[in-house]
Amino acid sequence: MRKAKAPAAEDPDGLSPTAAGPMDLLKKTRKPLELWDRLKFTILLALLWLILVWSMMANNPLVGFIDAAKTQVRAAWWVFALLGIEVLRQAHYLISEHSPSYHQFWTARVFGRFEHVTHRKMSAWTRFRLTRLIYIVFWLAVIAIVTGKIIHTSPIEALARGPELIWHNLPFVLQIVVYFFIIILQFVGLFWFMSRGGVDVYYPADIQTRFADVWGQDHVVERVKENIIFLENPELVEERGGYVPGGVLLWGPPGTGKTLMAEAVAGETGKPYVFVDPGAFINMFMGVGILKVKGLFRKLRRLALRYGGVIVFFDEADSLGNRGMITQGGPGGQRSTAPFAASGCHGFSYLSAATQWQLAKDRAAASPDEEPVVRRSKQVLGGMMNGGNGGGMGTLQALLTELSGLKKPRGFVNRYLRRVFGMRPKPPPKYRILVMMATNMPEALDEALLRPGRIDRIYKVGYPSKAGRIRTYEGYFAKVRHELTAEHLDKLATITPYATGATIKDLVNESLINAIRNGRDVITWPDVIKAKQLKELGPPEDVEYIERERHAVAVHEACHAVVAYRTRQHMEIDLATIEKGGNYLGMVASIPPEDQFTRWRSEYETDILVSLASLAGERMFFQSDSSSGVSGDLEQATAVASYMEGYWGMGTTVSSYSTAKRLEVGSPGGKRLKGKDVEAELRHALADRIEDNLSVLLSRTEEILRENRQHVLALAHALESHKTLSGEDVAAVFLHTRGPLVDGTPYASQEFLAELDAYHTAAARAHREHSMEGLSLPEPEEVEALPQGAA
Repeated sequence: MRKAKAPAAEDPDGLSPTAAGPMDLLKKTRKPLELWDRLKFTILLALLWLILVWSMMANNPLVGFIDAAKTQVRAAWWVFALLGIEVLRQAHYLISEHSPSYHQFWTARVFGRFEHVTHRKMSAWTRFRLTRLIYIVFWLAVIAIVTGKIIHTSPIEALARGPELIWHNLPFVLQIVVYFFIIILQFVGLFWFMSRGGVDVYYPADIQTRFADVWGQDHVVERVKENIIFLENPELVEERGGYVPGGVLLWGPPGTGKTLMAEAVAGETGKPYVFVDPGAFINMFMGVGILKVKGLFRKLRRLALRYGGVIVFFDEADSLGNRGMITQGGPGGQRSTAPFAASGCHGFSYLSAATQWQLAKDRAAASPDEEPVVRRSKQVLGGMMNGGNGGGMGTLQALLTELSGLKKPRGFVNRYLRRVFGMRPKPPPKYRILVMMATNMPEALDEALLRPGRIDRIYKVGYPSKAGRIRTYEGYFAKVRHELTAEHLDKLATITPYATGATIKDLVNESLINAIRNGRDVITWPDVIKAKQLKELGPPEDVEYIERERHAVAVHEACHAVVAYRTRQHMEIDLATIEKGGNYLGMVASIPPEDQFTRWRSEYETDILVSLASLAGERMFFQSDSSSGVSGDLEQATAVASYMEGYWGMGTTVSSYSTAKRLEVGSPGGKRLKGKDVEAELRHALADRIEDNLSVLLSRTEEILRENRQHVLALAHALESHKTLSGEDVAAVFLHTRGPLVDGTPYASQEFLAELDAYHTAAARAHREHSMEGLSLPEPEEVEALPQGAA
């Protein structure tokens, strides 16, 4: 006995099983026709008969509609014959839709044999041409019959008189054509004008930028030079079976030299440079962006053939190369951004393939307790009057097609006339187009744009290293007169750790303005420091503190500075100020003395100590009172402590809070226990650990401030006297030496420190009583400087 076929197993991923073969796809009956498909030929024949009736009435005004209809019933019998054939055809289709045996008879035995014979005797191309010929002959016959009836002649004679009739009615036809073209030209002209602009072409003589002008990004420049070699000598790769990389993405913070690097590539190669404006593809009307993309690449192909290559640069590519938040995952989405991952250990690559797949599925799954996102609230609606962003309305799709789509043969004769004579068109030439893109938001780019074949090379143009910053400072200071030494440039590169080429250029220019403002044309070191403070802090507000508030702000910032000076080994104080800015009363800024790419627990703890110094200091110096100015400090301290406890494994536990929340660790089967909120318990446990850690660190901060009470008062006095101190000035107060602005030697005198203590007591009393008594800031006396390190 034959075994029954086992049913196909259901796919674990929810996919339907594969069909057994082509016969499973055959229909037992014909697919039902739509209503329009059933009636369209009937309606056409009815309209044809009405035209014949109208023609008879137009030729003889004395004939009415009824008489003309009766006459045409006899004269145009062939219309009714065709109508009867159409009725029989629809009846045949109707039976085939309901009777399997009837349908199989006509499909397999009648038309199937006919198709078998025609497929064996004729090729597909011959059948296509024969079908097209029959189609043309049929419609010529219909036109001839109708025309013959209208002019009362035979169909053959009507067909022969066709040119005469066309010439006779040519003025009327031309009038209709002119009206039609006027309407079309209005839209064509409108779209043509809107598709212009946003693309600038610079020819080789217009570009003077070279790689020698790109400072601080030597490692990226070396990589980009490879693309020049392949652009100028593509045979090096193609003769060995490869292909020339045609797309380069430069990503990184603004001002790091991405645009300058693209200009240098064009300058070095001597090829035309096409700059695409970021807003060129943002339009009012739908479809204009597609026209711009098509027109842009037509221009690129012409330039590539004329000059042997062309470079096109898309600045701010994220305005064009994205489809929006829906496909990308949006903020907080789980879209892979491996090439743009933050610095750190790539823990994902250490896992096995199975574990990687499981984690990817877990991350893609939405948490059950998250509020579902309503699609309607995120959908972007578009219409005729809404071109959307650069990547919408087909613009991105047009760009993707141009970057890696099929290239059509060139020329009308090559594409059409050669086909008429049965000749194969010549293949299109190889266009040497180097596409360069720049963005500071790489996560917004569509993955289809980043795939190899479109974007082959992805380079990060990050902040320059210290050596790169020194080279950049040397390049820009060489263009102006200055008195800076190599030590000054080294120090300047150290105190500007995240400076880019653009910010360095601006700093040098601001330094020159300071020198000119002071009646000099030579830049000095104080000009540079003043320019740096202006660019980082902005101009101070023209306000004056009352004495007791000035002292409170000075003590607040002095506590920050003292704890930073005593505990931070990984950072140096850059400046301390009590000058009021736009959103701060004062600040202490620190900088790393060297480039560092990892952070440690001890470093984060000292960061928290510095943040908590304001609260601990105000409580200690103002009898347990504190101001609202510590809110920002507490926010930063809490944030760092939260990451230490819940994410970085620097707390009392090593589990990741975000993963535990997503996987609902502690909830069996991923279900909530009745009367038990697992997430709330996780939050409470995490909050308790954070509070415990902050309390311990606050106690350490209080101890440091008690041990350095005199230094706090001394530094507060220096801030009240000079308002803004550099890092060298802060060190001079601690070491009792002379700094660039502050003389720290008086703070070695116990008598002067006693005056400072008395002054603070009076200020604290005025603060507590809100009294308006005048406070006289103690003036130091000149004392002999102590040797450095005596403190």
